Amino acid sequence: MAFSPDGRTLAGTGGTGALLLWDTRGHRTRTLSASRTDPATSVAFSRDGRTLASGSRHGPVRLWDVATGRARKVLTGPRGDAGAVAFSPDGRTLAGGGADGSVRLWDTITGRARTTITGQTIGALGAVAFSPDGRTLAASGRETGSVRLWDVATGQARATYAGQTGLVRSVAFSPDGRSLATGSSDGVVRLREVALPGPDESVRRTCRAVNRELTSAEHAAYLPDEAPRKACGAS
Repeated sequence: MAFSPDGRTLAGTGGTGALLLWDTRGHRTRTLSASRTDPATSVAFSRDGRTLASGSRHGPVRLWDVATGRARKVLTGPRGDAGAVAFSPDGRTLAGGGADGSVRLWDTITGRARTTITGQTIGALGAVAFSPDGRTLAASGRETGSVRLWDVATGQARATYAGQTGLVRSVAFSPDGRSLATGSSDGVVRLREVALPGPDESVRRTCRAVNRELTSAEHAAYLPDEAPRKACGAS
């Protein structure tokens, strides 16, 4: 389940496989889809609350127009179920993780896949979350008790945390991005300090990974808070 950013709408699934929106003030319910064979298993709102993403066990990830209730785009992959979906803070990227242990990143405007990050070593994924600056993605192994952090721009692993005994079903960054909380079926919530490279080092790593100057689209996606410039030439 997920609340919209303004708290006025709650998204979730019903026992019949329906994807539902509840008006928290008027207590009205809208049905976006109803499928017993392809029920939604994960939902996430964009930051502006206008778009809802849904993942399912046997079908694609979908983007919904919250106002009209119509599907805007159908996104393909990961294989198996998309048991976890999350929007980047700027809403331009959607992450979806599934049973094959990979995370796919889509452009929410075009619906095209940007890249696929593989993480088979932590198994089927139970939850995904972006850091507040959108540069780091956290994903939990649903059955392994491990959590991995990836650099969104390069797809390279930044850190791996292990030791949780239960099934890790939720991950969340603190507002300043310095702490990561994980929750599991053993009833334990763990807080970890996240030691990540600063903006300058992030730029240098991105440039080394692509070995060229960033395109305007890549600059907007990976360095959204910085004015357009020759990032790699400066590094």
